[in-house]
Amino acid sequence: MMLPMDEKDKRIAKLEGQIAQLLARIAELEKRLGLNSSNSSKPPGSDGLKKPSPVSLREKSDKKSGGQVGHKGDTLKQVEKPDEVVVHELKACPYCATSLEGVPVVEIKKRQVFDIVEPKVQVTQHEVMLKYCACCQKNVESAFPENVRGPVQYGERVKALSVYLHQQQMIPEDRLEMVFQDIFALPISATTIANISTSFAEKVAPHVEAIAENLRNAEVKHLDESGLRVAAKLQWLHVMSNTEWTHYRVSPKRGDIPQNLTGTAVHDFFKSYLTLDNVKHGLCNAHHLRELKALCEFEKEPWAQDMSSLLKFACHTSKQETVSPLRQHRIVRLYDRIIDRGLRFHEALPPLPQTGKRGRKKHRTGHNLLMRLRDHKDAALRFLFDPQVPFTNNQAEQDIRMIKVKQKISGGFRGSCGANDFATIRSFLSSMRKQGINLFRAITDPDNWQSFRHA
Repeated sequence: MMLPMDEKDKRIAKLEGQIAQLLARIAELEKRLGLNSSNSSKPPGSDGLKKPSPVSLREKSDKKSGGQVGHKGDTLKQVEKPDEVVVHELKACPYCATSLEGVPVVEIKKRQVFDIVEPKVQVTQHEVMLKYCACCQKNVESAFPENVRGPVQYGERVKALSVYLHQQQMIPEDRLEMVFQDIFALPISATTIANISTSFAEKVAPHVEAIAENLRNAEVKHLDESGLRVAAKLQWLHVMSNTEWTHYRVSPKRGDIPQNLTGTAVHDFFKSYLTLDNVKHGLCNAHHLRELKALCEFEKEPWAQDMSSLLKFACHTSKQETVSPLRQHRIVRLYDRIIDRGLRFHEALPPLPQTGKRGRKKHRTGHNLLMRLRDHKDAALRFLFDPQVPFTNNQAEQDIRMIKVKQKISGGFRGSCGANDFATIRSFLSSMRKQGINLFRAITDPDNWQSFRHA
């Protein structure tokens, strides 16, 4: 049955529209397949076995690879007072068998072997005396130490090692049970290991609250969040950190961000962070560079490469020297020109088909990035004007990466108590590490951690 010409034209127009939508959908899906950790915010763990070739987004420096001149190396050095000396006597000449008994030693050569003594559990028995007091006419006894409360118990170093291996090295409880049995022949149950961690979390809670207060008032702090499973439900681990302190907090809501902050908050443009009052914002430009790389690879947008080069140049310049007002002005002027050129490029493109009559107008990925860079220019270029603000949010991303390691080793948490204990203990341990304090000593006596700094 032949259709009238006007019906044919309508059907052709309809089919052409459907083809255009399908082509756009195919292009979007192909773009998603090409996204990885190097050109998007996807984590490296999502790359799978087809990891992208490692192309760094950093600008090349004039420094040679490897250790720099003046770098203090870390290696074994002989000690003046070894624990044991083994003398290998020379009683006869190894060539002619002449006796060398009584011959004076010309020189002593030394070689030292650093090894671990065989682990051994030390059992200390505490005894109190019971005596009869003729004056009081009753039996009296001396007192046990305050921390010795039962007929048998684990000592402080056993508890400290349990916390260190369980929370810092993330050995699961059942495997840690085997570690104590295999190395020390010491029976300790998974429940006891969990109880030790809970007790330690309660002990360091006041220190962790002080760490949070230090970060709230710090000139610069980094913010990030990542999902974790608690009782099989999605919750969020929030981190607030800088080069000296780290604070973790578990919350059922991603938008439950830290409050009462001052100074500058560096983050990755999660919208909830923009609601913070009384703070300046610094955006993570590593995220911007990855998004710009995707625009260059897939969308072929001409402005993206220029913006990427400008941000890399600005980063390199800010690290090499104090940026002069004149250079700052030139970089900002170039930044504005690239934004303007990018927006004109997108305005010349045909509009995207809208999925519905309501809601905001749909924009392309590059257009959205341009509007973010335009509307939040001060936050994106904060590093250029404030030397304390870094170019990226890498500090928070590095600090929060440990929760992914935890999940890969032992999965999620059975309940909120274990998750909160983990966040509290890791806040303390990460902060002690940044303070240059030996973790085992800090765990053994957390109330005196400040005395370990120069010990």
